[in-house]
Amino acid sequence: MNVLLCPFSDPGYLYPAVAVGLELRRGGHRVLVLGRSGAARPAGAAGLAALDAAGYEGTGGFSVGRWTHGGEAQYRAVRHAARESRADVLVTSVLGHGALLAAETLDLPVVVLGFAAHLWPYAAGGEGEPQHVVRREWRLRELLRHYRGLRERVGLPPRRDPRPDRPLIGSGLLLRGHPALECSGAVLPEGVRHVGPCPWEPAADPGELDRIDRHLAGVGKPVVYVHLGRQFGGWSLWPALNEAFTGGPFQALVERARSGDPSPAAGADVLVVREPWMGPLVERAALVLTNGTTSPVLAALRHGRPLAVAPAGSEQPLLAEACVRAGVAVRFPGGDEPGSGAAALAAARDDGALHERVRRLGAGLNRWDGPALAAGHVVAAAGQAPSCTAETLMAPEIGHEEHSERFRTAERMEART
Repeated sequence: MNVLLCPFSDPGYLYPAVAVGLELRRGGHRVLVLGRSGAARPAGAAGLAALDAAGYEGTGGFSVGRWTHGGEAQYRAVRHAARESRADVLVTSVLGHGALLAAETLDLPVVVLGFAAHLWPYAAGGEGEPQHVVRREWRLRELLRHYRGLRERVGLPPRRDPRPDRPLIGSGLLLRGHPALECSGAVLPEGVRHVGPCPWEPAADPGELDRIDRHLAGVGKPVVYVHLGRQFGGWSLWPALNEAFTGGPFQALVERARSGDPSPAAGADVLVVREPWMGPLVERAALVLTNGTTSPVLAALRHGRPLAVAPAGSEQPLLAEACVRAGVAVRFPGGDEPGSGAAALAAARDDGALHERVRRLGAGLNRWDGPALAAGHVVAAAGQAPSCTAETLMAPEIGHEEHSERFRTAERMEART
């Protein structure tokens, strides 16, 4: 079976897809990764061949920060690459509307890798949630608005689906979290299921780890790993970080990720890094502070580290609320929210019941073989829908020869690995 991984190329989206791709390859399937040029390095580190989306008219289509603008480029690139690779099934990300539409036009199954928790309305239950935080109906309406706009721009007719979320889940939406992160009594919609974490990341640089260790040892305080997400034009967490880590009981190891320029204050016990891996840094920490994005939340729980959450936008408030509701996180004050960040962190450190809940949930997550479960769903999806027809595969495309050469190069790399 030929599998085309076409997630966004940002680490939080690419790395889980790589984990699933490795499991599929172990099962004897042929796996290619399509993404922007920077995806080739982590894909290559995992031993997977990569296709540069720029060679398939896909420039700008695989950055999650541009998901509302890059759908047409993603659609073109996935169509081209799927035809040339004779893909039997696609694997993409939540928000990957271009890949969903490409799969529809090619009559291919497409499996969607989701976040740690479900973002849209439940099939039943969930009445106790604070709607002003989770905003499930609003999230679905907004995504469908963008999805329908992209359908129109690429020339596809409107769909008529009995379930409004149906077009967004493809052949199945796989959540990387645990049922404990859903509202009590909630029932997931048909086609949405938990598979657990799908962890993978490049190996850490020993020299960089040594530099970090020497700095942390020099400060000598317990470490809080801080993983910042996008601010979405809202307030910055940096004033609260500077307050919490200046003259306080903790030091911060801050992964700036996609949060913009860092602003540590002079005298603050803060070390800012930007690394393609987080596992070894979470291991060095007593606590994890995050805006509430999936990757650091799952990393913290898998390593048994309590969480502090300070959501900004997008899916962050919903997942942060889920963590607090599950009793594995405290709220970290920021923006206009009053309170002492240092006190919140100390409370999390000293709360034995919170630590026990983290241990239990982390153990539950670690019992799931997420990549194997996800790979099984991909294989099952491929058996439920036909591959590209011969007519589709032979359809002419602009720049076909150039694309074919890039594809043959990827094939040669795959043969070597």
